[in-house]
Amino acid sequence: MDKKLRIVGIIAALAFSIFILISPTTPLPIPEPLSLIPENNFVETLAKNLDEPRSIAVSDNRIFVTEKAGYIRVIQNNTLLAEPLATLRPAKVFDGGLLGIALHPDFSSNHIMYVFLTYEKNGTLWNKILQITESQNKLQDAKTIFDKIPGSVFTNGGFIKFGPDKKLYIGTGIVSESSHLPQDIESLSGKILRLNDDGTIPEDNPFPNSPVYTLGHRNPQGMTWDNLGNMYLAELGPEKNDEINLIKSGKNYGWPEQQCSGDKKFENAIMCYDPSIEPGGILYYSGEKINLEANFVMASLRSTNLYEVDFADGLSSQKTILSGVGRIRDIVQSPDGSLYLITSNTDGKGFPNSMDDKLLRIIK
Repeated sequence: MDKKLRIVGIIAALAFSIFILISPTTPLPIPEPLSLIPENNFVETLAKNLDEPRSIAVSDNRIFVTEKAGYIRVIQNNTLLAEPLATLRPAKVFDGGLLGIALHPDFSSNHIMYVFLTYEKNGTLWNKILQITESQNKLQDAKTIFDKIPGSVFTNGGFIKFGPDKKLYIGTGIVSESSHLPQDIESLSGKILRLNDDGTIPEDNPFPNSPVYTLGHRNPQGMTWDNLGNMYLAELGPEKNDEINLIKSGKNYGWPEQQCSGDKKFENAIMCYDPSIEPGGILYYSGEKINLEANFVMASLRSTNLYEVDFADGLSSQKTILSGVGRIRDIVQSPDGSLYLITSNTDGKGFPNSMDDKLLRIIK
């Protein structure tokens, strides 16, 4: 073993293993997942039969997973609890519902978490941020702290995460492909928003009295920060031109006027995927438990892989570190340095088997 993760199925994924900034024009095949996940010294199945899971959050001794239909599931002591922590009532649309989840930086003491929820009112779709207080895996209180983010059947974004500055960052999607709202600073559509933990607007946001941090996005899916505090965003293109962007306060990333690069008015993507791989969650790995050649790890839906990604010296490339489990939606790091991921084979685009969807842990 050369200190890289190996599991059954990785050989079949070698066609996906290396990407340069602009990938080949020949469409890549989409492998179907294996019928079973082999248990070995590297990967464990912690939960199965999850229903359209969307996002993961990890505390010291628990894992929280959102299911699109409105459930917050709890995995404790490697066991999926029968009763959800909360049952919410989201809109029933293809790519909306109960989406992102984030734990307060002081969650271990205040037991506060946040979720992104799509809902319908008077025939119009919206998204909002709920602040939830839990106790012993039961909901104690829930309140809306931010509302009226324009909603969509297909492109809500919905990924939320606390940054190293302890501010809550929210990725919002577009209302339609033809909408120019992402270029409208007054609209919450197609933006990265930055909030205080109570939903108010930070005084040091780039636009006065506005939650907008950056604009010109299409459908944000994952975000992370490196050890220097630089923020990275993975987002979906329409049919191609998925992007990885280096996020800078107050900047415009071009949608719908630019995809990936080409216009000096906008920021260029640091990675662009054509054909699409449908990136999901992305993280900067800061642990020591897993040996990686690069620090960034990214989930992929369409190409059904978990990648380690290298952005060094302007050369962007990636290698497969996990395959054979189908579509991968989200990836997070636990305090002990393990990696947790959820599959997304029951989302209407995958090939689910009798155990899907699953929560997996990579332990070395």
